[in-house]
Amino acid sequence: LCREEASALSSLKPQLEELGVPLVAVVKEDIGTEIRDFRPHFAGDIYIDEQKRFYGPVQRRMGGLGFIRLGVWQNFMRAWRSGYQGNMNGEGFVLGGVFVIGPADQGILLEHREKEFGDKVDTADVLEAVKKIVPVK
Repeated sequence: LCREEASALSSLKPQLEELGVPLVAVVKEDIGTEIRDFRPHFAGDIYIDEQKRFYGPVQRRMGGLGFIRLGVWQNFMRAWRSGYQGNMNGEGFVLGGVFVIGPADQGILLEHREKEFGDKVDTADVLEAVKKIVPVK
């Protein structure tokens, strides 16, 4: 599911470059070929947060019972129908998110935290938040 969202965010790359804003992913692990397999879906830089500090003092998780939620199955089917396949390696229960962070004191301009697996951010919201970034001179 993160590959599907990575592709959607990567579609914004031309607009982000025009605005001078980098596209960056922070991942929690790199098991086997995980990042290499993710790379074709993501057009930005990828950083590994091995200590999971970016994920906060309390990691947000969805346990195995998350798989009985209708929304999760709908998200899996949407991604599968679009041709996205995930992997079953590593720790897959940590929920992700998308942030638009401005420079200096601007801080967080958009915060989207997954509520369930496959809960994607609206790319229009991302672009709107990016346009609010004031470059540091």
